[in-house]
Amino acid sequence: MSTLARVLAERGPLHLRDAAALLGVSEMTVRRDIATRADLIAYLGGHLLPAGGLVNGNVAQYALSDEEQSHTAAKIAICQRAAALIEDGDTVFIDCGSTTPHLAARIPQGIRATVICYSLNVANILCKNNDLRVILLGGLWHSSSASFSSEESLAQLGRLGINKAFISAAGVDLLRGASCVQFHEAPVKQAAMARSVQKVLLVDASKFGQVKPAFFARVDEFDQIITDDGVTPDVAGHKPLAGRLTVASAS
Repeated sequence: MSTLARVLAERGPLHLRDAAALLGVSEMTVRRDIATRADLIAYLGGHLLPAGGLVNGNVAQYALSDEEQSHTAAKIAICQRAAALIEDGDTVFIDCGSTTPHLAARIPQGIRATVICYSLNVANILCKNNDLRVILLGGLWHSSSASFSSEESLAQLGRLGINKAFISAAGVDLLRGASCVQFHEAPVKQAAMARSVQKVLLVDASKFGQVKPAFFARVDEFDQIITDDGVTPDVAGHKPLAGRLTVASAS
């Protein structure tokens, strides 16, 4: 395990099958062995990473699944910019999705904040940061988005004061607004936004011009929209985005 821990520290997260090939053993053997060394290695979404999420002294770049690797550089750039907004004492909401785990992984060590989430992949990352107080909203499990939903969690959100809500979307149409694929997500996003002082939308450039079935907010309901430098000039110059759009370089 010391060999594997050293490789992870040098290279970053490693898929389980690659770790097994590196050690010349079965994937089951790797899983069994790392279960006994949780102080060295964590297992998340099919990948191994250093316990605590640190690679060369920095927060690790979490890879949750092969399917979530699209636009990864853009998502990382967006979330690096978003993480800089989180301050000591904040109560923060982090949405579900393939972008937001990158935000959870980039909250700096030493920032003492309360973070509310409702997806298991985000919670798993947050709980490795001992400086954070984590609230995981429960309910019915939805494997499609690794998230939970319930009337009780919506009621709990209604009792919380949130400084910053970081929201994801599968589609952003400048006239029709932000939308997602899963209908159970929309009420959670709306409840978090209703309780939050500052509302920040995190979307890579590929999401613009897309319309998904579950609408949850108008573009002008967000105080800030953070995207990447792949955004087209016609989108960047659109009037509803004036003063709201922040472009993070993914290059």
